[in-house]
Amino acid sequence: MTLEFFSATDVGRARDNNEDSVALDESVGLAVLADGMGGYNAGEVASQMLTGFIRAELGRWLKESGASASVSDVRRAMDICVDNANRAIFNAANTNPRYAGMGTTLVLGVFRPEGLLLGHVGDSRAYRMRGGQLTQISRDHSLLQEQLDAGLLTPEEAVFSSNKNLVTRAVGVEDAVMLELHQHELQPGDLYLFCSDGLSDMLDDDALRQLLINHPSLSEAAQALIDGANDMGGRDNIALVLVRAEGRVRSEGRAWWPFGKR
Repeated sequence: MTLEFFSATDVGRARDNNEDSVALDESVGLAVLADGMGGYNAGEVASQMLTGFIRAELGRWLKESGASASVSDVRRAMDICVDNANRAIFNAANTNPRYAGMGTTLVLGVFRPEGLLLGHVGDSRAYRMRGGQLTQISRDHSLLQEQLDAGLLTPEEAVFSSNKNLVTRAVGVEDAVMLELHQHELQPGDLYLFCSDGLSDMLDDDALRQLLINHPSLSEAAQALIDGANDMGGRDNIALVLVRAEGRVRSEGRAWWPFGKR
């Protein structure tokens, strides 16, 4: 099985600066997306600090240890790296008045032979397209999601909620953060979409699904998604990562590596 990666960001129609950030290291199957928050462009600082830190530190660890490391080793490395990045952002926010209160969401994927190790914080999302069906595989850390879980709002009411963008968990706003981390099976033909809420707030799941189906090229799909969000108003920055698994799983007993050379 091999993996194809593509990422893109767009400022949208309503903002002057882009507080979203993405980073890839295809050689180790690493994809990172962040949506920053905070005044004086501090959200841009937080998201870029996070994606750059994770790409550098976790990417280096995966190069050195990832091929022989167990799933539990990789999960621990992801936790440690996010914790270190959180402290760096938190310290920057507390030592520079311009960055006070900054933070960022996170979607972090490590694609391995055992499957996708997916970590997330906040309301940026991860989706999987399999067999023509689109499924959200992350769960928002947001006040709106908590209200839905508690039965205080219906999904129809949630569309018009004023609490849509209030996150309950973010990287860098406190001295510690909890990374929600799950493992997902990889199958040939799977297509994964990581995105900021600048995309998911503008396009519902059915619209996302239809655009992905209609554009088999990852670069064309990315542009169609961005154009679709902007056509609906583009009220926020847009960031996305697309990852497609291709080929066949080799027979049992033969090692396979989903992102090329070891």
